[in-house]
Amino acid sequence: MIILEINNRIIEDTLQMKFSNALNGGKPDSIDIKIADFDGVLYHISNPDGDKTKVMISISLKFYNDLRKHGADALLKREYGDFLCTPEPDYDVSVLLDLENLPANREEVIKKVGLLKRNCFASVFEKYFEFQEKEETGVEKAVVHYRDDETMYVQAQPDRVTVVFSTVFKDDDDVIIGKVFMQEFKEGRRASQTAPQVLFSHKEPPLELQGTDAATGDNIGYITFVLEPRHTNRKARDNTINLIHIFRDYLHYHIKCSKAYIHSRMRARTSEFLKVLNRARPEAEVKEKKTITGRTFVRN
Repeated sequence: MIILEINNRIIEDTLQMKFSNALNGGKPDSIDIKIADFDGVLYHISNPDGDKTKVMISISLKFYNDLRKHGADALLKREYGDFLCTPEPDYDVSVLLDLENLPANREEVIKKVGLLKRNCFASVFEKYFEFQEKEETGVEKAVVHYRDDETMYVQAQPDRVTVVFSTVFKDDDDVIIGKVFMQEFKEGRRASQTAPQVLFSHKEPPLELQGTDAATGDNIGYITFVLEPRHTNRKARDNTINLIHIFRDYLHYHIKCSKAYIHSRMRARTSEFLKVLNRARPEAEVKEKKTITGRTFVRN
């Protein structure tokens, strides 16, 4: 299976080109790019106030207010420091880079800016990993409405952190393929005892969400990850966040890929059947024709 990239390649490639041009003494060009990402996330790369020597990268997340409640602003300040600036209108976070004053750690800065979405998401996970590490009890679960009709829940307990994704399956066959994927995750845990436990419930929310306004229905699915201390400790938590924050996109991406693969195999098999039928068709009797002069010919 393909693991989706957690960075935004377009942003990184654009900044790489801009920095390289500036280092080589090239004349800066204007830029105005809008990028759509998963979960309705939008990026905007532009020159603020038309200044070509400045590059602003902005991100818009419909659920940023949910993340802000869990320390997103503080985490971004820690990661980006003085590069943060006042967000441009209609965006939640903006980072400003000066091409005339490039940072010494250019590659690191480019990589961090490419991880802007990931770092916004990381705040809620880091907060609840800290709760688990300190074995705090009675902490209210986090609720992040990462899509209009889909929600992520995070709950900390002394011995685990539970992450629940609610997702909507648009088609009935998506539910079937999704269940197959969940079964593969269970099989993966049998192969590696260090993997987190993964649970899947269809139509009804899991016990962790009983008594909440969690949605129910034939096309609703809930995927639960039970993260133990070996997944949430300081050494492993970055990798855990990298993988889990894109899980919903990972699941639906592979469902679509599986359906496309099935359709391509069906078309290939149909083509083979048609070839067999064509070979089995009896050849038509060839009738010889004559012209008025007595010459013969065969009509194709």
